[in-house]
Amino acid sequence: MKIIRPLALIVLVLGIIGIVLGGVFIGEGLAKNNLIVDRMKVEKVSLALDPNNPQQLTPVTSSASAQAAADKIAADRRAIAPTYQDLLNMTNGRFDPTNDKELSYAQAMNLENYLYLAVTAFGLTQSVMGTGVYMFITGLAVFLIGFLVFKIAGRLNIAT
Repeated sequence: MKIIRPLALIVLVLGIIGIVLGGVFIGEGLAKNNLIVDRMKVEKVSLALDPNNPQQLTPVTSSASAQAAADKIAADRRAIAPTYQDLLNMTNGRFDPTNDKELSYAQAMNLENYLYLAVTAFGLTQSVMGTGVYMFITGLAVFLIGFLVFKIAGRLNIAT
């Protein structure tokens, strides 16, 4: 029975590792989320999302606003041409950057992709933070179990 307290210490260490890793995951998720928001603020990414008030620009700083902006740009882009192939079929079959219609379509594709990547990045940061919270809680539970086993083993004197 002399093995109980050393095993409890191992469980305590594993709990601490879980707590630390959980904190790291939460911190990294928050840092990357803040980076995305900061970059969007610096670039002043905003869009008129209300058709009744096109002068009111909504800053894009969250997954929901990035999704709404990307969806609006996709709809506007499809008004130019439903697909890229359709756009090329309207012209000579090759992209012409001097053609305003084709250039607008390409710029819309770039901004749309940027915003959909932001939606994905926001989702990933939220997943990482959720995993971190789970790891932290699990690490705390494992630590407390190890602590209780260590204390009980000492009181029952089964470690000597």
